[in-house]
Amino acid sequence: MRFFKLKTWIPAFAAVVSLMAVPAQAEAKIGVLDYGRLMEESPQGKVLLETLRNDAATKQRELQLQGQSLQGKRDKLGKDRATMSPDQISRAEKEVRDGERDLARRQQEIQDDFNAKRNEETSKLQRGLIEDVRAYAKLQNFDIVIAEGVIYSSPVLDMTSGLLKILQDRLAPRPAAAPAAAVPKR
Repeated sequence: MRFFKLKTWIPAFAAVVSLMAVPAQAEAKIGVLDYGRLMEESPQGKVLLETLRNDAATKQRELQLQGQSLQGKRDKLGKDRATMSPDQISRAEKEVRDGERDLARRQQEIQDDFNAKRNEETSKLQRGLIEDVRAYAKLQNFDIVIAEGVIYSSPVLDMTSGLLKILQDRLAPRPAAAPAAAVPKR
């Protein structure tokens, strides 16, 4: 039998304890949030994902060009090796080795930069979404919102769709206001 980690039980235990504190006559309003879905489907999450994809594609094209250039040098060395002096061969091989090291170093730098940017931007997104969840929960009079450690919840308790709708409506382009009709002078 596999035991659950204590970390998983803490949010559930806290929810039960908080519900016990609610007077018997009052009904607690509980919301369950699918935080992963919120991150993926929110307008902010979609913008972040698209930005990261575009940045990665640009860097990938740069690496491909550098790799093609290096492959051209390899091909030229293989083709011209028979007519080259030993000194020329040595210089060409060194140039190819240096190019391979530069390409590998550049790939690692790009990957490190991408990971750092992704982590930073994801952290900003999470902070913003947590504030949005809090504001939504207050607006909708939720007593408690549970996001992780939930094994099952009724769709009635799921507040994710309602919050996504508000976030999408907030960022949707607004129709231009019609110009005010000129008031005739009397």
